[in-house]
Amino acid sequence: MSDLSMYSGYKSLELRRHPHGVLEVVMPGAGANKSGLSTADANMHRELADIWRDIDRDPDTRVALIRGEGKGFSAGGDLGLVEEMANDFDVRARVWREARDLVYNVINCSKPVVSAMHGPAVGAGLVAGLLADISIASKSARIIDGHTRLGVAAGDHAAIVWPLLCGMAKAKYYLLLCEPVSGEEAERIGLVSLAVDESELMPKAIEVANRLAQGSQTAIRWTKYALNNWLRSAGPTFDTSLALEFMGFAGPDVHEGMRSLRERRAPDFPGGAPF
Repeated sequence: MSDLSMYSGYKSLELRRHPHGVLEVVMPGAGANKSGLSTADANMHRELADIWRDIDRDPDTRVALIRGEGKGFSAGGDLGLVEEMANDFDVRARVWREARDLVYNVINCSKPVVSAMHGPAVGAGLVAGLLADISIASKSARIIDGHTRLGVAAGDHAAIVWPLLCGMAKAKYYLLLCEPVSGEEAERIGLVSLAVDESELMPKAIEVANRLAQGSQTAIRWTKYALNNWLRSAGPTFDTSLALEFMGFAGPDVHEGMRSLRERRAPDFPGGAPF
């Protein structure tokens, strides 16, 4: 197996090579926070946006496999970063650019991406998890788009992919209410490709990644490219949703959302939006 020198700049993500050209991308959990879940702080957020460009250029990688370590796939955004975004225009503009790049870089990465999701799957990690070409979840996984609970629009990936995967009615139900979706239910409604028992999650993900890596690379990559034109055609919808999300970070609701999360209580948002 080849070395990982081209990824030497990555400090938050852990990268491991497997046979047949499979690159494992790990979002560390242990020590990330008290819950043992990977949290997308400023550095992690940037690396999650950038890694797909490097994978696309990596001659030794045929397939990327992304997973979380510890108690779950990903815990979502770091509240310290959220607070910076709410109070600092420059930070907000930088994170908007990274959020945009994360979505488009996964879509445009020529190599197929497999995700293996267990436990909670929230935030920037969930973007890659659901935009993966083949998404595999443990039946007990809890997929949550938490944007409206925080007080901002569901913008970082939801509008571009949830209606396509599970239909508009289900997308609105889960996104507007921030309802958790189990891995088993996510497979039933088409939000993920497969749901398996947690003990089978990584063996199944490795099996799928190996099958992709040993198949015709031109056929697989060109099929992915063509199918992802469905997502590219939804680009204006995604761009609008992302702009509205980041407009929300400059508004009053996000401050109450942050306070309620820190105080572990239901939010008490102010009156209706001014439109």
